[in-house]
Amino acid sequence: MPEADGPGGLGVPRQRSEAAAEEAAGTSVDLLTETYRAHYRSLLGLAALLLDDTASCEDVVQEAFIRVHSARNRVRDPDKTLAYLRQTVVNLSRSTLRRRITGMKLLSRTLPDAASAEEHAYQTMERDALVRALRKLQRRQREVIALRYFADLTEAQTAQALGISTGSVKAYCSRGIKALRGTLEEQS
Repeated sequence: MPEADGPGGLGVPRQRSEAAAEEAAGTSVDLLTETYRAHYRSLLGLAALLLDDTASCEDVVQEAFIRVHSARNRVRDPDKTLAYLRQTVVNLSRSTLRRRITGMKLLSRTLPDAASAEEHAYQTMERDALVRALRKLQRRQREVIALRYFADLTEAQTAQALGISTGSVKAYCSRGIKALRGTLEEQS
């Protein structure tokens, strides 16, 4: 954007660099692109813990990046870009689940699960058991455990991402792990 040198705006116009303008405005597109490349899989994993199908997880993560890109001017601290993305993934996952629940109420019938050959492998059975156990947890317990143990966030980062206190993170985590143990022991 041209600016005039000198008092009163008189003088030769000068150009502000695009990079300086982006830096002043918030998170740069380059930083967002780097964050996308570096953390796409971990954000996809986070969504997978909160949702149950790959397509929805991919949609949620893509939508999160689109929304953060659109709102990048509001993310003033580049170090908080990843935290902002994680929170957006959690929020979009919640919205997806709410829409599904509403749709299920309207359909009032459940669709049968399609079994695949991979589901019969021992490793897949363990993963499926863990996912089922996670789904039985309260929403907040599931979110805390997903962020703490699958996204490898600290208690403070988890608290910030969910907008709760560190003490609440500890309590939800402790209760969630206890409930997971009980559920997994019942299943075995």
